[in-house]
Amino acid sequence: MSNIHPQTLRVQWTMTPRTEPQPWLHCSRCRGPRGFRSSGRIRLNANGRRVDAWLVYRCADCDGTWNRPIVERRAVGTLDREYLRALQSNDPTLVRTLAFDVAALKRWTDRMQEFDDVLVTQCVLEEPRRMPVLRLEIECRVPHPIGLRTDRLLASELRLSRSAVRRMAKAGMIRTVPEGADLRRLVRDGMQVVVETAQAVPSVCFTQ
Repeated sequence: MSNIHPQTLRVQWTMTPRTEPQPWLHCSRCRGPRGFRSSGRIRLNANGRRVDAWLVYRCADCDGTWNRPIVERRAVGTLDREYLRALQSNDPTLVRTLAFDVAALKRWTDRMQEFDDVLVTQCVLEEPRRMPVLRLEIECRVPHPIGLRTDRLLASELRLSRSAVRRMAKAGMIRTVPEGADLRRLVRDGMQVVVETAQAVPSVCFTQ
């Protein structure tokens, strides 16, 4: 997006999910499909010179467990030493990375529950040349998959109702770049949104 209007503020919104996605699997205790959440614990087993590792999940209803395979029958010598140490120590960064690896999780299930509970961090990329701000250009960064719809994000961060967001979109005051994206769809990494209004943009958008 190019800053062609002197009253344009360019910002970057980074969405960090607070809740990890939950794969839905058959729970033997509940005797039916249930959501499973990461326990944050890695189970490691060494058998001779080979290693197996699992990320332990727990049923959201009964606390039954599912061991998600991470390393299967790998020769110890083929594993990076730092990676092996991270597995052995339940490294929080590694655990979080594994828990948010939706593509890998889909190997085990066709149903994935993603959540809209996110922390939004705002950063100003380019200040307006003249005040007040009448045009807001938003660059979305989503490092991990989230279940947050674009209209809900805009309503929350701009302090508007979702009906107001829909009216503005219909009037052409809110649009995506490239145009045509449905605001009811989930926010994705790299999405860009332009908000134009005759009134000054809320001060919340100036948060850095």
